[in-house]
Amino acid sequence: MPVEMASGFSALAAALVVGARRDYGRQAFLPHNAVYVLLGAGLLWFGWFGFNGGSGFSVGNASILGFVNTLLTPACALATWFVLDALRSRHVTAVGAATAIIVGCVAITPAAGFISPGWAMALGVVAALPCYAVIMWRPRTRVDETLDVLGAHGLAGLIGIVFIGLVANASWNGVADGALYGDWGQLGSQLVAAGAAPVYAFVMTFLLLKGIGLLMPLRATPEQEATGLDIVAHGEEAYATGEGAILVVHDGAVEFEDEREQEKALV
Repeated sequence: MPVEMASGFSALAAALVVGARRDYGRQAFLPHNAVYVLLGAGLLWFGWFGFNGGSGFSVGNASILGFVNTLLTPACALATWFVLDALRSRHVTAVGAATAIIVGCVAITPAAGFISPGWAMALGVVAALPCYAVIMWRPRTRVDETLDVLGAHGLAGLIGIVFIGLVANASWNGVADGALYGDWGQLGSQLVAAGAAPVYAFVMTFLLLKGIGLLMPLRATPEQEATGLDIVAHGEEAYATGEGAILVVHDGAVEFEDEREQEKALV
């Protein structure tokens, strides 16, 4: 709740307060590098085994269950995402695969030590469906929340939290059952948490950003956005050649970062 689900709804509040980028809706903002995206997702999934498995504080049943479920849920979310991508566009995308892995990891995090491996697999499928729908729908709106924190973290975390209330099994976790195993009160507790946390995160983030905005700007100026924040913030570019390169001015002298640009200027 305080990490994944809250961050998703805080991100929504931030996107609404700060507003969309200057070219949002007119220019395609593509991922920087699909290979790096996949590499990052793989590293995250690897680290998530320590995150969830280590939450048991021992090499015991809870840690082993958390470890196994952290393998199964993202894998099933990934397979489901492949099917959804294929049905929608007839292509299975690398960035979609990375997103599915994160959705699965987030969804199982609250439930890792409390549900059976079979239900962990089901959670991967169940979580992928609404998260995929939200992530596909969001670019059609004016909400410039480009990392899809709401869909991949906020919604996935909410589903995982509610899933505990439904299918937690004391024979696996040694703590409590969910509604399908006889304890409807547990489901009620999970629903209260799943309702309160998003409201708190959204409202408080919205108010905090509004307050900060009274004291300092929350975003770059249009001129800074047009120049590029690599230049504005760092005085350099990630790519010094090619079509993305621009002119950098130092002490009144113009330095051409691309030979073709220099030739054009001389002509």
